[in-house]
Amino acid sequence: MTQNKARVASKLEDESISSAKGFLPPSPPSYEEATADASGMCYKDTEMFTEFSWDDCNVRRVFIQKVYSILMIQLLVTLTIVSFCTFCGPVKDYIHSNPGWYWASYAVFFVTYLILSCCSTPRRKFPWNLIFLAIFTISLSYMTGMLSSFYNTKSVVLCLGITAAVCLLVTLCSFQTKFDITSYQGVLFVFCMVMFISGLVMALVLPFNYVPWLDVTYAVLGAILFTLFLMFDTQLLMGNKQYTMSPEEYVFATLNIYMDIIYIFSFFLQIFGTKHDQSTA
Repeated sequence: MTQNKARVASKLEDESISSAKGFLPPSPPSYEEATADASGMCYKDTEMFTEFSWDDCNVRRVFIQKVYSILMIQLLVTLTIVSFCTFCGPVKDYIHSNPGWYWASYAVFFVTYLILSCCSTPRRKFPWNLIFLAIFTISLSYMTGMLSSFYNTKSVVLCLGITAAVCLLVTLCSFQTKFDITSYQGVLFVFCMVMFISGLVMALVLPFNYVPWLDVTYAVLGAILFTLFLMFDTQLLMGNKQYTMSPEEYVFATLNIYMDIIYIFSFFLQIFGTKHDQSTA
């Protein structure tokens, strides 16, 4: 009789415990249980480059549209300034007689580039990010326009057309090809260091003994390098390669692609361009 009472009491106690558990919230999972189904890394707001797969096509599409919309405005501003500096005689004479504006624009370009590249807060905070980007665009456009003013107008138009064609083909190739250039960051870095050291050597050698083929060779290598950088930056914003860019870094993505295009045009102008003294001789 005593054993039966103990069994009944134990059964009632188990039922009360199980019923009470139904009203209690479940215990949180452990770290191993929470991370067992993780398939890959996700981006953080503090990270610029990530290794995640962008499954949300809408986020990626809006990001790409925002980048290329700003980029088109930048290129229109640059094209306008280059056209004034190239085709307008009074403007050309003014910038040739006042080279101080070039160095002032270079200082503004360098400072704004450092701010947008190294400081995440002004790069992401609206409207300061667009203000700094506008100042950067105007300063670099003036530098490009002054550089173009020393060349023949036909050469400038020719190089503009070549740059537009190359950038369009590279962009289409970046969107269509399965080749992942974002995984070759080391190769691009070494190529960039070689070009940097070669530029320093040329700055010391050419003033004393000018070698035309060396200048052209350097320009060809520079055009190839920044064409690869254009493909690299384009695939970074696509989001379907090994490395991609955070959706909040639309200003930084626009900045990189815009600089790639400007440098490609500058190197093409150095290769195919004809200066005024050569054309009149």
